[in-house]
Amino acid sequence: MRDFVIMTDSCCDMTAQTAKDLGLVVLPLSLQMGDNVYRNWLDGRDIGFEDFYARIRAGETAITSAVNVGDFEVEMRKVLDDGKDILCINFSSALSTTYQSAVIAADELRQEYPEAKICVVDSLCASLGQGLLLYLCVQEKRKGRSIGEVRAYAEATKGSICHWFTVDDLNHLKRGGRISGATALFGTMLSIKPVMHVDDEGRLVPVSKARGRKASLLALVDRMAETAVDPASGPVFISHGDCEGDALFVAGEITRRFGNKDIFINYVGPVIGNHSGPGTMALFFVGTKR
Repeated sequence: MRDFVIMTDSCCDMTAQTAKDLGLVVLPLSLQMGDNVYRNWLDGRDIGFEDFYARIRAGETAITSAVNVGDFEVEMRKVLDDGKDILCINFSSALSTTYQSAVIAADELRQEYPEAKICVVDSLCASLGQGLLLYLCVQEKRKGRSIGEVRAYAEATKGSICHWFTVDDLNHLKRGGRISGATALFGTMLSIKPVMHVDDEGRLVPVSKARGRKASLLALVDRMAETAVDPASGPVFISHGDCEGDALFVAGEITRRFGNKDIFINYVGPVIGNHSGPGTMALFFVGTKR
């Protein structure tokens, strides 16, 4: 059985060290701010996370770009030339064309490497929801599962990766077309915070509202209590838009309520953070349903 590499993109929002420890090949998405184009590397080498959020708070805007076909071809060819197969698990196709780029690159390379297996999976996930799916797939790979078995596991599991999040500034969702201008205006005036999730088709969907920041953070944990398969010990991932204190508050609440200390925290990267804004708080876990 040929060895295989798990490939993904930077919208997984893992730390660079975690991705390295898991043996992942990660391709960066890009963003343009002013006249400069930055790659969304996991280690923030082009633009640091704190710097990015400071610039967004100061009123700068960015235009984001998916990973293109050529970038996938270059990285896939490196793996194939090393005699290994590829399982590529990408950012939700409902939120980016990155998955489609990977599919096109794989189709072209299969003709050049007919002996190789190149499998591409639409994660239907975002941020550390995608990261959680990748983490679980690596655990399956480490058990000695074949590329076909891990791909089947990814397809069977992705619908159970729960994404619950809230934002602090509704105007970022307004600019992205997620809510109306009137909703953003009155929500801001009344300190209404949306509680949202990623649905079965990988789209961002508003579910409920909370009055005030603390209530919205507790609502995320309430959702976990309702649907988590193993709230006491299953892996829990939290990503934040430069609000680590709130992330630690949510993690502490999870530990207090369920006893779970297996919690991984990292930034929402610049590509997703450009659309969700500073103060975004997101909670990810394996649930009975999304």
